Amino acid sequence: MNQPTPSGPDLLDVLEARFNFRELRPGQRAVMDALLSGHSALAVFPTGGGKSLCYQLPALLLDGVTIVISPLIALMKDQIDFLSARGIAAVRLDSSLSADGAAEAHRDLRSGKTKLLYVAPERFVSERFMSLLKELKIAIFAVDEAHCISEWGHNFRPDYLRLADTARALGVPRVLALTATATPGVVRDVCATFGIREEHTVITGFYRPNLELRATAVSATARDRVLIERLRSRPPGSTIVYVTLQKTAEHVAEKLASAGLPARAYHAGMEAAERARVQDDWMQSDRGIVVATIAFGMGIDKPDVRYVDHYNLPKSLESYSQEIGRAGRDQAHSVVEVFVCGDDLPVLENFAYGDTPTEDALHGVVGAVLAAPQVELGLHALGTRHDVRPLVLRTALTYLELMGAVRQLTPHYAGYEVRLHRRLEEVIASVKGEPARFLEALFGHARKGRVLYAVDPAAAAAALEQPRERVVRALEYLERQGLAELKASDIRHRFVRVASTDDAGALVGELLARFARREDAEIGRVRQVIELLTSERCHAAALAAYFGERLDAACGRCTFCRAGVAVTLPEPAHAPPMPVGLDVAAFTALRAAHAGALGHPRQAARFLCGLSSPATTQAKLARDPLFGVLITRRFAEVLDWCAGLPRLTGAAAAT
Repeated sequence: MNQPTPSGPDLLDVLEARFNFRELRPGQRAVMDALLSGHSALAVFPTGGGKSLCYQLPALLLDGVTIVISPLIALMKDQIDFLSARGIAAVRLDSSLSADGAAEAHRDLRSGKTKLLYVAPERFVSERFMSLLKELKIAIFAVDEAHCISEWGHNFRPDYLRLADTARALGVPRVLALTATATPGVVRDVCATFGIREEHTVITGFYRPNLELRATAVSATARDRVLIERLRSRPPGSTIVYVTLQKTAEHVAEKLASAGLPARAYHAGMEAAERARVQDDWMQSDRGIVVATIAFGMGIDKPDVRYVDHYNLPKSLESYSQEIGRAGRDQAHSVVEVFVCGDDLPVLENFAYGDTPTEDALHGVVGAVLAAPQVELGLHALGTRHDVRPLVLRTALTYLELMGAVRQLTPHYAGYEVRLHRRLEEVIASVKGEPARFLEALFGHARKGRVLYAVDPAAAAAALEQPRERVVRALEYLERQGLAELKASDIRHRFVRVASTDDAGALVGELLARFARREDAEIGRVRQVIELLTSERCHAAALAAYFGERLDAACGRCTFCRAGVAVTLPEPAHAPPMPVGLDVAAFTALRAAHAGALGHPRQAARFLCGLSSPATTQAKLARDPLFGVLITRRFAEVLDWCAGLPRLTGAAAAT
């Protein structure tokens, strides 16, 4: 039943009382009105445009809990701190929570105390989490980074595709999809997936008039010097320097620090505590410089970033828009600059090529999924066995679902560890009648350790001739009553075969075609960045046009508007013929020792271009001096050379 929209003064009163804001930003009111009237909505606001408030404020006015789905842990932590400081009950559920913290979060949710729950999209594969949601009254299903739902968007995440089905299964009354980077095609995809009507799609525009867009052609050898000169010549201000690779972040930060600039590196290869220190120091400074890979800044709200420099080319116009959007959120003038260097192209293209699985790998995956009318698979083991990265594997499985070959059921856990808070006899005595006899029989089939009971729900259900669901419900009951602590393990993904054909070869062929199209699309995104930065038109207008917005006039301050001439892409440094730069004898010996990880030409090429895979990770090959030795060479060139190598006996069965 739809709720009426609160009157304007009531909405604004709550805004000021709980958030200390006196007015709404453009677009926010239209989104909130749609939600408060019981409709689903899409908010396409620029980075820093106030998307979060679109669900935070209605969450306080609607009965029930608002579920916020985001892949960004930093955003979850930042927003929960923000809400908690204002007396608003918000929690997150993720793997970093302790058992006690998770139990407390579950209690607060069931009691109705919690108004906002933050989770990652992967959380919805958990049968325990889905069971919890079915007990809750959900007010809003808020999907952040909603562009991830589009198969042909710039950051497709397979787990997002199932969110719409999940919302329908839970009977969610309203969905709010949010994104800062959606082309018109992606907007159509999101609206069709979630059933959002056109009149409830709110797009406030992508143009940021306070940002000055600059592009500077530079050679790879001169780039460090030019960056140092740029940083020294302008007024100090909070700065982000974006790079592509972790080792580049270390190199550039060291160069800047040696030049007397307050720069530090930030990347995923650092210890979590050190990353947190770097981020906190930068957040508190008005002139700190962080040299970071692209994950930095996502979900972090620092309004006074004055400069964003791209030391390396961004991988897409969507990424470029997001990253420069972290500058000038206080609406003050800010400068964003890209160093246009042709030497960056091979590394960016290689990331796209490196995700494409081999034909043999796909045969292995398809064979495993279609092995029986219904199968249960551990994805980690499946990906390791066939040397397919986790996201690529999930994408392949999602494609099989989209192709009508299989249907995925809700995954479940193959094992539970149970820590009782009382003696078993006392736990059983606390329950009466047949349930007590069931519990006694259940723990009779559990494997008892020193302090833990190990329960295999499927085996216990078969032994007791009871549904597996009853076993799981009984364990969850003990946890809810404070009688036990549960730890689930060994998640099993379940697939039902739908396709009437047994032609696995045809399915593999279609998968290969889909991955090839994705590969071409990702390479095309890199080319679009070059085309924009070297175009003979206003860069701000060209960027806005990519997202479907037409500016009335040129910005007047971008590089093209100021110079009146296009930036020219410098020719990359001449690469010597393959295999110059590679110790062939050492690589031959390494392949012979690791046939399962390097036996296939694509495996070998990935390794030489610095692209990890389950097989290289398992063999600890990323530590070898040859890993990434050809990172600056184009993947296709390296792959052609590797194709001339002998195929090794014992190469990974599915690679």
